[in-house]
Amino acid sequence: MALGAAATHGRNGLIGAALALALALIAVVPAVAQTQRSSAKKASPRYALAGGCYGLRSQSLGRFVAKDGAGGYSASAGNVSGAEPFRMQATDLGSYLFFGRQADFLAVGSPVVPLGPQSSVESAPGASEAADWRVDNAGPGAFRVVSLKDGKALAVASGGELTLADAASAGDSAAFSFQRTEGCPVYPEVDTNAVGKPLRRKPRYGETRGFVDAHMHMMAFEFLGGSVHCGRPWHRYGAPYALVDCADHQPNGCAAVLENVLYGNPARCHDPVGWPTFKDWPHHASLTHEQSYYKWLERAWRGGQRVFVNLFVENKVLCELYPLKRNSCDEMTSVRLQAQDIHDLEDYIDAQYGGPGKGWFRIVTNPFQARRVINSGKLAVVLGIEVSEPFGCRVYNDAPLCDRAGINNGLDEVYRLGVRDMEIINKFDNALAGVAGDYGSTGVAVNSANRYETGKYWQLQPCDGPPDESDKEQIGTYTHNDDDLVSSGLETFLPSGFAPVYPTGPQCNTRGLTSLGEHLIRRMIAKKMIVDPDHLGVLARKQVMSLIDAARYSGVVSSHSWSTPDVIPRIYKRGGFVAPYAGSSDDFVEAWRDIRPKRSRRYFFGFGYGADMNGFGAQGGPRGAPNPVRYPFKSFDGGVTLQRQTSGQRVFDINSDGVAHYGLYPDWIEDLRMIAGRRIVKDMARGSEAYLQTWERAVGVPPVRCRYAHAHFTPRGLSKAHLGYGPRRLLKRAGQPIRRSRAWRYCIRGRRNRKAKVVAVFTRRGKVGLVVSTGHTHEANGVAGGEAAGRLRGRAAALGGGLWKGGTGRGGTQFVYGVRAGRVRFVAVASRSVAGSRQRLRRYLRLAKVR
Repeated sequence: MALGAAATHGRNGLIGAALALALALIAVVPAVAQTQRSSAKKASPRYALAGGCYGLRSQSLGRFVAKDGAGGYSASAGNVSGAEPFRMQATDLGSYLFFGRQADFLAVGSPVVPLGPQSSVESAPGASEAADWRVDNAGPGAFRVVSLKDGKALAVASGGELTLADAASAGDSAAFSFQRTEGCPVYPEVDTNAVGKPLRRKPRYGETRGFVDAHMHMMAFEFLGGSVHCGRPWHRYGAPYALVDCADHQPNGCAAVLENVLYGNPARCHDPVGWPTFKDWPHHASLTHEQSYYKWLERAWRGGQRVFVNLFVENKVLCELYPLKRNSCDEMTSVRLQAQDIHDLEDYIDAQYGGPGKGWFRIVTNPFQARRVINSGKLAVVLGIEVSEPFGCRVYNDAPLCDRAGINNGLDEVYRLGVRDMEIINKFDNALAGVAGDYGSTGVAVNSANRYETGKYWQLQPCDGPPDESDKEQIGTYTHNDDDLVSSGLETFLPSGFAPVYPTGPQCNTRGLTSLGEHLIRRMIAKKMIVDPDHLGVLARKQVMSLIDAARYSGVVSSHSWSTPDVIPRIYKRGGFVAPYAGSSDDFVEAWRDIRPKRSRRYFFGFGYGADMNGFGAQGGPRGAPNPVRYPFKSFDGGVTLQRQTSGQRVFDINSDGVAHYGLYPDWIEDLRMIAGRRIVKDMARGSEAYLQTWERAVGVPPVRCRYAHAHFTPRGLSKAHLGYGPRRLLKRAGQPIRRSRAWRYCIRGRRNRKAKVVAVFTRRGKVGLVVSTGHTHEANGVAGGEAAGRLRGRAAALGGGLWKGGTGRGGTQFVYGVRAGRVRFVAVASRSVAGSRQRLRRYLRLAKVR
């Protein structure tokens, strides 16, 4: 597995020191089930051990495992109080570290002589493959514990000492049970400092609320050869092993050439120790150190984030130029590796929470699945791609090095990997389109790299459009990030040579969308993928938007401000989604104020952000304003209270640290509230619903629009709203509603129906049980809304309270009418189960808000 392949990166000394310092902080505490583990009750017993404190009992001897005084273990304790208490620290689904009372580990030891290949079992001071065990179910209440190092099973010898034996022939000597106990240490880990549970919303097919990060690179620890990025977002053995510095930053950070250039001080040194002191990193301006450790992301989720778009990223040129590497520089090879990584991370988080599907980190591949995940209180993770040569589509001296067949095969492959979002360009011109480019000294370096990669410099000429259309000089509230790692890395490692000097003023790339690029966009639309036009030059981006417009396609997202302002209204007009680059709080508020008026009133509006974190974009620094964030503060929905975030010995504060790591994004959003008030937070919290509705329209759900101008009820329903439909089928047939909870509301065309509505109400089982209309042009069994109540005589029977019922249809459905002041106020059709009880029928009508 990918997460085990880079266990220590050759830094065992540093890890050992960091772990020793961390363990000095650990207090022995009573073992209680973690509150987040309540869902483990229904999990397989082997998964439900995660996080618990247990004594290990030999089934064959009936005694508990304890230390034997010589560094080993034996089944010698008569009861659990005399046993060695083990904290079961999950390393993957079904595998664990046995973390003991002295902050040590049950581990495979050296071979025992004269027993040949048989090994001892002993206490070890650090985590390693020798201390990593798979726990298998072995019958009711019984388990087999197998070493991941050599595949041998933990067993007891005749004298009770623990040893290793062949798993297939060990028999009862290798059978153990676990009994809860006390006295386990806490395994060293980053804290979320978030108390409470993210709120769930019912029903799961209803509207969502939560924040959207439309542009993130959590798997970027693998990019540029895998040695540029220091640390990783998770490790089998936890924070002390994941949050470590790069080998070339030792011993004092002075030799970290790329890090220091990006930081803005080539002569800078920094403390290379990460966990547990974090003296100099993570930092909002440090672009090579890990900032998205999974516990930091967990804090962001607890603080309100519900959509997380992770883009697999690579840049072959800088990878080839950077002297250190452990991975291939081929961009699509890197995409495949990162795709495996993120699924491994999902498994790892599941392991911490009790088994497959139990974790809060859920990879999704369609908006219906994402909606269920979000409303169950979890994080919907969308996979995407941002590379310079997707599917090998490089161009050299204007000759494309890919073809349509390769594009088709490549797109099919990444779709199977779960990718649903994609930019077709990043830093350089390619066989698909022209790039937006960079400006200033960074632009000179990137332009030189463009020639290195494509054989030519950017072909720029003065722009002929409005002032806000420009490639070389980004105009507007947000310029693209000049602290970008790839750009600055190229500036560091690639001599600039003699790049052209372009005239002052707006310059546009003359290279637009190629025929291959047009083919890719059409294929993405056909596969219902999300198109992100960021990084395209003005000409190419206009051509992409023209294809989007011609297809009447809503699946378009600008994810991190690498589009010029002219495209924003076009995206909104199509029903797309906009997420500016996060950056500083003040700048983001300015962008929100500038962009908000450009939204389309036809579509549900919500706002997102693009963090571009984890090695690519500098984050917002401390604001230093007179109205700082005050701790503790509540999440937007009031369900979670957040304190200052603690990682090891370091306490982070948005007011003094800015967005030093991903866990401070809830604090950043609270900072937005301090600047701009509740409205910006409300717009941000509407982001998840706006994003999902964009995605729904992309996969073929008709948009919100008034319909049903002239229709009549049948025993099945009204027009395309039928009894018995589930949420997904109703969406596909009737389109997106104006409101959705258990009652979905639709508007009706026509001046007379301006205030009228059609409502479909779902049963508790998620099937439409009632369709009701207050429109004047809808009738059931010859009676329409607005008509005199006398029309009901002979057609329906009075139930009392202005409610009438009649006209039994196939399957026992019945027409229902509401009368007030002598007029029919609504007409409806109800399923047999809903219409069969007067009380239930009235309850459903109250849900529809027509009573």
